[in-house]
Amino acid sequence: MASIINSQIPEFSVQAFHDGKFKTVTNADLKGKWSVFFFYPADFTFVCPTELGDMADKYDKLKGMGVEVYSVSTDTHFVHKAWHDASDTIKKIKFPMLADPTGALSRAFGVYIDADGMAYRGSFVVNPVGKIKIAEIHDTGIGRNAEELVRKIQAAQFVATHDGEVCPAKWTPGAATLKPGLDLVGKI
Repeated sequence: MASIINSQIPEFSVQAFHDGKFKTVTNADLKGKWSVFFFYPADFTFVCPTELGDMADKYDKLKGMGVEVYSVSTDTHFVHKAWHDASDTIKKIKFPMLADPTGALSRAFGVYIDADGMAYRGSFVVNPVGKIKIAEIHDTGIGRNAEELVRKIQAAQFVATHDGEVCPAKWTPGAATLKPGLDLVGKI
């Protein structure tokens, strides 16, 4: 199994529901900014709205960090709109909801479930040049924590701007980092 880490995101063009409108989102829209692809199995389900609501609660913080969020399921953009109109939790969403009814984007990120025509829960952080820096995939019944994803993005952004430094376990902004070198071998 090949790693997706540091691979370039694929070229894509999909329909989305965003800000009460339908629009097209492409890989070109990601250039120059950090992005999160937040795959989930399906609209009108049970764990999915809890995760998307959690992500909606962190969206302003992520935008302040220069990060755009793209939720993705294999539903159509019409279903995204219907879910948005029907659910108070989903009404909170301000980020684009990408439609992947063919499963092409889900397959490209390695989260497509062929037997079900849906995606696993996948979180992918993409840097401003389109390389995947964080990849996490969960089975369908296991919900994610947006706060932990925010922390990981903060670490990825720190490492990207501080050459030679790395972030240890549970690192948070302002905490000590490490500079790998011979002097640290066996001392940690």
